[in-house]
Amino acid sequence: MIETMELLPGVTLRCYTDSRFKQGCLSFQLVRPMAAEEAAMNALLPAVLLRGCRVYPDMRAITGRLDELYGASVGALVRRVGDYQTTGLHCGFMEDRFALEGDAIFAPMADLLRQLLTEPILEGEGFCHEFVESEKKNLIATIEAERNDKRAYAASQLMKLMCKTDSFGIPRLGEKEQVAEITPEQLYAHYQKILHNSVVEMFYVGSCSAAQVAELTRPLLAGLQRTPEVLPPQTPFRACPESENEEKMDIAQATLCMGFVTTVTNQSLHFAAMQVLNMVFGGGMTSKLFMNVREKLSLCYSIGSGYHGSKGIMTVSAGIDTVQYDKVRREILAQLEACCSGDITDEELQAAKEAILSGLRGVTDSPGAIENYCLTSTLSGLKLSIPEYMTAVTAVTAEQVAAVAKTLKLHTSFFLKGVGE
Repeated sequence: MIETMELLPGVTLRCYTDSRFKQGCLSFQLVRPMAAEEAAMNALLPAVLLRGCRVYPDMRAITGRLDELYGASVGALVRRVGDYQTTGLHCGFMEDRFALEGDAIFAPMADLLRQLLTEPILEGEGFCHEFVESEKKNLIATIEAERNDKRAYAASQLMKLMCKTDSFGIPRLGEKEQVAEITPEQLYAHYQKILHNSVVEMFYVGSCSAAQVAELTRPLLAGLQRTPEVLPPQTPFRACPESENEEKMDIAQATLCMGFVTTVTNQSLHFAAMQVLNMVFGGGMTSKLFMNVREKLSLCYSIGSGYHGSKGIMTVSAGIDTVQYDKVRREILAQLEACCSGDITDEELQAAKEAILSGLRGVTDSPGAIENYCLTSTLSGLKLSIPEYMTAVTAVTAEQVAAVAKTLKLHTSFFLKGVGE
């Protein structure tokens, strides 16, 4: 269903042809190896590009043009996919076949994208100073907002500690101190470099043929002299010393985060079984962690697990009272041991599978969800199509879930607790 073609050296176009939707979408992403020295600049770039271009020099002019294109949209896109960070823009627009006779939407939308990417507003040797400083403040505010979400902050700290020697520990948006130091000249020089040497991924969802999409998107970078670099392959978790850490903060509710490692990644034959295990263990309201630690024993306010398949990392996060720390920790490990021993009911197994299958069915409900799933899967190394993935999940047995559970090993714990505790 996905047709792939190389438009230029290092520029790949993937087309998912589907006529069910009135809306189409097109994404443009520069794919970079995740690196601490450039993560903040990559996160800042698309927001600056969206502030204006030569023909549409400010946000008001851009908005006016989008209104003319039947209310089309364009937004910043910054992702972390395993060892990669992507930076770029995402467009949503009504399909030409629903426009008034004689009106075109996709072609002028693609041209607007080209202008935003290749004709930014410059001052001297850099981007417009006002644009950069304004978007720096916005990005710093976004990064600081994470600290106000204590559960997200604790999960981020866990990942930094757990992945000290792995790029997966680098925050997707970089650090606020790095953002503050970026100059318009530095940012523009970086953009020029990555525009010329990055792998480029474009993804289209809509009813146009791949040939039509290629004709409209090939001009985006046609005038550039590109020397694309080869992306290093995705790698599993890079081992670093195991640890237990805690931090005090003025909070009413403590958060315990635990990180486990496994050899099972999304490139493993046992990937589907690990996904089912995550749901059985702590991935939803029918999981062992939720039903036992929260509901039955009332040891926490919230609890859940997550699996990062590109790295082979599973995390558990629980909102608790500090006095319950030891009990919660022991019970989390006890529930994992129950999975290892095969103590999994048919109801738990089927509920876990249905949760995953429901999510996969939902992927095809919108162009944006299709783009996100398919391109992220491609970059992360997942080889399964959605139908293949669903078949693999359906076939998972309780014995297979127990087998992959035994591969999990506790690596790092992080405890965020109140100042007076």
